[in-house]
Amino acid sequence: MEAAPGKEDVPSSPGEQEGADEKPAEGAQADHSGVQESKTSLPKESLIAEEEEEELEQVESDVDQIHAEEDVEEQHDPEVRSEPEKRPEKVEKKISETFYYKYEDLYSRPFVTEDSGIPINLLTLEHSFGYDCMRTVNLLMMDSQTLLYIAGNHVVLLDLKTKSQSYLRSSSGGGIGVITAHPTKQYFAVGEKGKKPNLIIYEYPSLRPYRILRGGTEEAYVSADFNHSGTLLASVGSNPDYMLTIWDWKQEKIVLRSKAFSQDVYKVTFSPDNEEQLTTSGTGHIKFWKMALTFTGLKLQGALGRFGKTAVTDVIGYVELPDGKVISGAEWGNLLLWEGGLIKVELCRAGHKPCHSGPVSQLILDEGELVTVGKDGFVRVWDIETVDAADTVDETGLLEMEPMNELLVGKNVSLSFMAKVHDHGQPIWYAQDANGALWKLDLTFSNITRDPECLYTFHSGKIEAVSVSPVTYLMATTALDRSVRIYDFISKSQLSEIKFKQGGTALTWAPRVVNPKGGLIAVGFEDGVVRIIEVYDPKGLAIVAGRTNTGKAEMNLKQAFKPHTTAVTALAYERNGDVLATGSKDKTVFFFAVEDKYEPIGFICVPGPVQALQWSPPSHVKSTLLVLCENGFVLQVPAPHPEEEGPMSTYQIKNLPTQYFHFYSIKSRIKGGYDSGFLYHCVFSSDEYHDNFENRQDEPFEVIHMEDTDDNPIHQISFCTSKLLMFCGMQNGALRVYPLREKDLSANTLKEYWSFSVHDNDYGQIQGICSSYDDRFLITCGGDGNIFAFNILSPEDVHKELKAKIPSPRSGLEKEKAAEDIEDPNAYSIEKAKQKKEYEQIMKKAEDKKSKKREELSALRHEFLSLLQKNQELPKHMQLHREQYEMDHRIFEELDRQIAQRIQLMQKEMAWEQEKHLTGLQKLQNRFRDSLEFDAVIVHAIQSNHKISTYRLLAISEKCYQDKQRSTWKKTVLKQEWKETEQRKILSKTEHMQRTTAARVVEGESEAEKLKKSEVRTVTTRLIANQREQIKRIVEKSDKVRAKIMKRKEEWEELYKNKPTDDYENPKDAQDIEEAQENMGDYKLKTAADYRVPEHKRMNAEKKMMQLASLEVLIHEKKANMNKQIMSLRDLKVSIIDEIKCLVQELKSIQAALDLSEQLPLPPIPQLHPDEVPEKKFQFDSDILLKFKHEQEAKAKLQEQLEGSPSFGVFRERFLHGPSLRETEPVTRAASVRSMKIVSSVVTEQPKVFEIEKAEPTETELEILKREKIRNIYLQETLIKRINALVINFDAELRFLRHMKLKLDVQMKCADLCHITWFEELLLLKNFEKHEDLLQGRVNTLLSEQKAMQQKLNSYLAQMKDRKYEIAKLQDCEESLYATFQASLGENNKFARFLTKVLKKKIKRTKKKEVKREADKEDESEEESDEESSLESDEEDSGSEDEVFDDSVCPKSCDEALFQNTVQLREKRLDIEDALTEQKKVADNLRKEYDALAKKAKAVEASLDTAEGELEAFQREKQQRLNELHVVVPLKLHQVEYLVNGGIPSDFSQALVFTNQSLEYLQKRIVDLQNENIMQREIFKKARQQHKQLVQDKKEMETKIQRLEEKCNQLMMTKFGRLVDLEALQAHSVNTRLEELKVQMMEKEYVHSQELKEWEEKILDLQQQLMMLTKENTSKLQQLNQFCLEKQQLETKLDSLKNDLGAEFQGPRSTDTMEKDRLQSVFNCMAYETALLEEEITLLSRKDVRLREELALLSRKNGYLFLQPSPSQDSETPTETFPISTPERISSGQSAP
Repeated sequence: MEAAPGKEDVPSSPGEQEGADEKPAEGAQADHSGVQESKTSLPKESLIAEEEEEELEQVESDVDQIHAEEDVEEQHDPEVRSEPEKRPEKVEKKISETFYYKYEDLYSRPFVTEDSGIPINLLTLEHSFGYDCMRTVNLLMMDSQTLLYIAGNHVVLLDLKTKSQSYLRSSSGGGIGVITAHPTKQYFAVGEKGKKPNLIIYEYPSLRPYRILRGGTEEAYVSADFNHSGTLLASVGSNPDYMLTIWDWKQEKIVLRSKAFSQDVYKVTFSPDNEEQLTTSGTGHIKFWKMALTFTGLKLQGALGRFGKTAVTDVIGYVELPDGKVISGAEWGNLLLWEGGLIKVELCRAGHKPCHSGPVSQLILDEGELVTVGKDGFVRVWDIETVDAADTVDETGLLEMEPMNELLVGKNVSLSFMAKVHDHGQPIWYAQDANGALWKLDLTFSNITRDPECLYTFHSGKIEAVSVSPVTYLMATTALDRSVRIYDFISKSQLSEIKFKQGGTALTWAPRVVNPKGGLIAVGFEDGVVRIIEVYDPKGLAIVAGRTNTGKAEMNLKQAFKPHTTAVTALAYERNGDVLATGSKDKTVFFFAVEDKYEPIGFICVPGPVQALQWSPPSHVKSTLLVLCENGFVLQVPAPHPEEEGPMSTYQIKNLPTQYFHFYSIKSRIKGGYDSGFLYHCVFSSDEYHDNFENRQDEPFEVIHMEDTDDNPIHQISFCTSKLLMFCGMQNGALRVYPLREKDLSANTLKEYWSFSVHDNDYGQIQGICSSYDDRFLITCGGDGNIFAFNILSPEDVHKELKAKIPSPRSGLEKEKAAEDIEDPNAYSIEKAKQKKEYEQIMKKAEDKKSKKREELSALRHEFLSLLQKNQELPKHMQLHREQYEMDHRIFEELDRQIAQRIQLMQKEMAWEQEKHLTGLQKLQNRFRDSLEFDAVIVHAIQSNHKISTYRLLAISEKCYQDKQRSTWKKTVLKQEWKETEQRKILSKTEHMQRTTAARVVEGESEAEKLKKSEVRTVTTRLIANQREQIKRIVEKSDKVRAKIMKRKEEWEELYKNKPTDDYENPKDAQDIEEAQENMGDYKLKTAADYRVPEHKRMNAEKKMMQLASLEVLIHEKKANMNKQIMSLRDLKVSIIDEIKCLVQELKSIQAALDLSEQLPLPPIPQLHPDEVPEKKFQFDSDILLKFKHEQEAKAKLQEQLEGSPSFGVFRERFLHGPSLRETEPVTRAASVRSMKIVSSVVTEQPKVFEIEKAEPTETELEILKREKIRNIYLQETLIKRINALVINFDAELRFLRHMKLKLDVQMKCADLCHITWFEELLLLKNFEKHEDLLQGRVNTLLSEQKAMQQKLNSYLAQMKDRKYEIAKLQDCEESLYATFQASLGENNKFARFLTKVLKKKIKRTKKKEVKREADKEDESEEESDEESSLESDEEDSGSEDEVFDDSVCPKSCDEALFQNTVQLREKRLDIEDALTEQKKVADNLRKEYDALAKKAKAVEASLDTAEGELEAFQREKQQRLNELHVVVPLKLHQVEYLVNGGIPSDFSQALVFTNQSLEYLQKRIVDLQNENIMQREIFKKARQQHKQLVQDKKEMETKIQRLEEKCNQLMMTKFGRLVDLEALQAHSVNTRLEELKVQMMEKEYVHSQELKEWEEKILDLQQQLMMLTKENTSKLQQLNQFCLEKQQLETKLDSLKNDLGAEFQGPRSTDTMEKDRLQSVFNCMAYETALLEEEITLLSRKDVRLREELALLSRKNGYLFLQPSPSQDSETPTETFPISTPERISSGQSAP
């Protein structure tokens, strides 16, 4: 069928073997439901080279086992792990990079019934004319010349230059779901559809199949994407699994997989900056994926985006940002910024307008900008930094921003997808238009940007109908996209296109009997209109002025009529060409008489919507029409004839003989299911008329089974011209061909067929099949928008000779007027128009009747008026009152009520219109007025014609203010921050001072206390203090000496450091030399080739934008200031007019007292012009609106009168001005009446005055009147002068301000020119920005790398320095060890040699394993060599000795201590040597690392120089491009000094624009350089002489220093006997630690003595207390003795009283009992007190030190204190415990010694 690319024989891979053996077999079994897939020949194994067979056998078995195990895992776990469970290790070979499949073994072929004899190449694809533009993504650019898109079961490769096509066929025949390109464009992937579809990777441009990915989804692939590096491929499947799969596509392995979502998924992409992150989107969702490494292996983890408060939307387009955020589009046109799985902000345009008027179909990150593609046809470019930093500012969650640039591709454009390629270095975009077009776009947005170019146009969506020409190789198509197109399928091109207001639904090409030239087609549309269109060759038309006939073919509307109210579904010409039948969904069939103009015959109603019409062939006797309805009815009617009767009220044909057949399914009896899979042979019943035909059920008499059509019904059937082939279009887009034997349709005939999947298998059902008039070609069109042309068993060589002939035009066509089209979809149909005409005739009759009644009423009215006139003429007493004429007053009341109701109803009806107009007015004000900061105001002078106008100024945008704040107010912010910092410092200092003061106060208080205490200090304290002071002075003195010595050393070191080397150069001189070398020579022009752009003058897009913003703000401020001055001038004029009005009023009052001869003329009062107060235009009320309405109505009436009567054209101007004059008449009349009233009032008032002033004035009064008159005249002149002065001053102010504005206009014009230049520079800088950022980033990276390396080098140097110091220190230790050893030997030790050998003996020591064994091989070899060398040296030493040497035994008569000391020193020596070896090794490693890093640093430095050179070259190139821009510089003639022969030249290209200041500076600089040169020579001469003198002085000073050093050494030897270190001697001090300890000891002694003194005082105090207690105890004992005596007396008295008591007192008494108890308690208390006192006495009288212990025995028990005295020898107190009723706290003390 097609050219099979990649025919090269290449070995097949294990994946191919597996696919050939297993996967395609499964696909074939699953595809039995398709048309030809069930028996399509499967791909065969490719041949394997003999030398590779053995190598691949093992690999095949391994791969088979791996795939089998993966299938098992997929069944149990939908998420496949990247690291499967542990399996036995097997040898698995990777697929070779050079391996390719064979295309011939992959692509699907047609199915042919076995043993049928039907050739496999019965049909071959010739060309694809359509384009499936309804796919979301159906555009792939591989390079600037090749475009790929999907067409049904093919991938079409379109060459944009040659417009030729090549095709890739699907491998399964189930369709193609997705195509995507590799980042390198070296490969592209084709995802197919069907059962277990494949994902095939093709190499480009060879188109050889490179890899086949199997098992990624169940039904179809919907999206795929390569990662940025191209190593992985992500794919998403469709319903039912929606499987997301990550592939290692080069090895045909699945890395990860997971179910993406439970609904349709539209898109999957890798993040371009983080290849471990993916994003998917689709119906009502967006999902963020991450490839996470878990403890079970690598897995896909998905996080569903949560919309929150935002309405859920389908996400079609999105893009990932570098920082991980995602921007997606919404259905309502806004942008959603996602962060962390949540919507951060929703972006819209100003005024909450959406970013796009419709869904956002694609988002692209391109060169640091965000490009959005919308269904509204706009491509908008946004600032990505603003979008990325966006955040919510209020509760709405919306953020307003405006795009930087936008492009409207065209009207009625719906963009779905864009792809970018570079053509000769220029970026070109190709866009897919869902309305059926491919566009070429230029998105550079510069002054040379090209307009959008439409490359191709196609039908949009499903193609409704197709028909071929009966005489040539032309075809016509129509679709719901409102277009009709003509194609030439020989030249493979579209010839013509015509568009209408509604979509086409049916089409047929008129047969030869109707139009022998074959240039007529009939097209039905969805609004019920049928149009007859002529197709002709415009070259055959006569040349008419203003017309060029350059097209290949043109279409002309010949006639349009509307027979139906809904879509036309079928068109059919009668076999003789006399009648055209049209069928529609409105259940009617209309017949037209085919003539030069189609005339309606009539229509019939049918039981259901019409699906097809078919006239009987010539073999039938009668011409009948077969009508097929959608609800199963079939009708047969004869061709109607035009009625010869008179006109009728309807076109409906009622008594037309009709045969009915209502299909009744018998499939349930044959085979269960729907009525598909069979052809039914039916016959009409003999009955022609049925009253109830809808209830009848007719059965077919013959059934023909169609193979594999149960679930795939036949959608279209067509026959070739010879009737030998039957073409069937299937529901799944497949094409079947049945060969017919002798034109017979029988069951045996239809068993053999040829089948081929052509259109899309899901929605590409075939809508039309047509064969060419000579049966050489077959045309198919489908629901997927594709049109395919096939060859029918005809060789291609024959087609080269064929050519389509375009019909010639009719004669006189160019002179005909264009036919009237029916554009209104609500226009009346033919039947409705006829009925409307009848209705209008009826209404006309009714109106005639009404007009007669109106005339009768008018006559009655005139009669009534005449009666009223007669009534007026009668005498008054005979006249009838008006009320008497009224028959019933309720009639007028009812009329008034009805009028009020009508007014109210009208107000309600007009409420919506009123609101609409108010809203419209508000929108207009918002759009045109609110954005204005200043409107145009023209201020006129009062006495002259001068005037001045303001600038019409728009409010400046917030962005400019932000830029202004960023650029100009940065210093203010810094100053404020500096001030705040200073204030903080001042506050902190104040607080510190306060704290210090408080501390000082506290210290002062403590010092005062100390002073008080110091008064009591003893001599010891003062001695300690003096000792401390003395030590302190000694230490301070030594510290000062040491500090002085150190300072002197530092000064010497600093002096030696600053000592310049012999080749030293002053940095300032070097800088001056470098600057002179750079700037030496001619003045550097920016146009010079060697011009170097200084760092501070380098410009980028951001700086230029800030410049532009500052310029705009400056322009705005200047204009605003001028506008403010002009508005102030207008306000001044208003105030002057008010003042003049007051002055004129005062002048009138003054002139009223003067005679007419003395009155001067009143100065005119200035008036404000309308353009001075434009805001009053927008101030209106109802009166103004009514007046405006009346004016408009009057103008409209006048216009109608003028148009109706041309004779009044001469008086047009008079009539136009008439209404205004009439309107002014009432005003004038009212004014005159008012003036007359005023005059009359004045006249009536004057007599009253005269009546009062009847007496003659006296002389005094006359004098007063004279003085008043003089005063009034003076005031009159003063006021007039004042008015004139006001006017003159105002005019002078206006002229001065006008002069200033003219100067400002010049400045603004220069600023506008500068703005244009800067904007052009900005566009250029934006183009350069990406490359510049790349180069600058590279330089910055290298600088940071160089800095890091330099830091490492410095650290290595520091470490090496430390190692050297450590090595030197160890060497010193070794030397000191040997010196110690020699000192220990003493002189003339006879064992010196033996002990020396013991010390120096080399002993093999075992090294400690400090670290793990991870040493390098080199280190190990070095250690081995060291050990071997040490062993060898030991052997040599041992061999050299004649006698046995044993170092473990001390020789006799050798000091044992000396021997052990030597052994210890040897161990120390070995430790030092080991440490020394280790340090040297570390130093060597550091040196190696340093050298390696130094080499890298040199390489980085070289790269940095290269990068800086590239950046410099780029800056030069950028400057050259900027130099190419034209800059306008306004000059005056005196500024031009470039003259040729004394005149101004015509060509200024060689001139240089230079400022006078710069020129004067350069001229002055020449003189300065000459003077500077002379001065530098003098300076050099003096410096040379000074250098000679300094060299001589240096020699003398060195001689003097040497002499002084010798003298100093001699003095030192004389005084000390040896050379000493004077600095150490001076810095010598006392032993500070010892002195401190002595002082501390003295302090301790003093403290202890003080404590002893305190304790002695405490003992004295306690002795005094003891004495006091003893005295108290004595007194208490005396009291006790007294109490005892009293007790004894009372007892005696009581005993004596017992005998004297009477009988009455013999019994017990309560009072006595109570008194007895009381006394007993008193006794007990006293006894207790006695015992307590005795115990205290006992305790106090004791002489031991146990007083504290005894008192501690007191304890509490049940609220009492119990004293528990310990027994002693001296105490006689009983051991009982006595309760204390009122316990007290007992203080303990020491007993007196």
